[in-house]
Amino acid sequence: MKLEHQKESAHGDYEMCRTIEVDPSPSPATPPPPAFDCRHLTLPEKPISAVPTAEEDDCDSGELVEGEGLFIPPLNFSMVDNGIFRSGFPDSANFSFLQTLGLRSIIGLCPEPYPDINMEFLKSNGIRLFQFGIESNKEPFVNIPEDTIREALQVVLDVKNHPVLIHCKRGKMVTCFDWQHRTGCLVGCIRKLQRWCLSSVFDEYQRFAAAKARVSDQRFMELFDVSSLKHQPMSFSCSKKCNNNQCS
Repeated sequence: MKLEHQKESAHGDYEMCRTIEVDPSPSPATPPPPAFDCRHLTLPEKPISAVPTAEEDDCDSGELVEGEGLFIPPLNFSMVDNGIFRSGFPDSANFSFLQTLGLRSIIGLCPEPYPDINMEFLKSNGIRLFQFGIESNKEPFVNIPEDTIREALQVVLDVKNHPVLIHCKRGKMVTCFDWQHRTGCLVGCIRKLQRWCLSSVFDEYQRFAAAKARVSDQRFMELFDVSSLKHQPMSFSCSKKCNNNQCS
């Protein structure tokens, strides 16, 4: 319904005013959507995956090989310094990773014959093996062969052998920890050449040796005389600083 009336303005004119009345009756409600009946849902025969498989990916022309492209470092692998690494005994699963290091030599601190598969890997990659047979002994006060450690140090200090990997005995994890103290002693002597304080040398040794840490090993590193080796050329980080009189 519409109402119209005129109103006289202050100038004597008339203004038309209109009032529009809206019908208050509600409009018909929109019917709700029908309820979803899952009983008639048909599942696809093949699971839907957000990531295409190797068979579905048109861009992948090769077959998916388990472990392809993965680099697995040996147990307890770590970088000691420029061109020097340490680890447990490497096996075939670690060969791809070792190739990325571009190794020139490996120092093995185990008396057992090197496995054929490892020898083939060394030969095919032009890696030289330096094997120093240090016997394992669980007695607490057995002397470590100092002459053997010095021979191994001569190899480590020769930059022509870098990059070099120092590793322990072949075997299971427990056996490897039994031998980590030999690698730890050799690395500890390197740290003394780098003028590390003994507390830092022992802390690194204990982290790798874990429960197999021995007081006799720490005593060996403490008493080891590096004065005869200081004339050897070194590519170590700290040695460069020492040459610039930045080490005390």
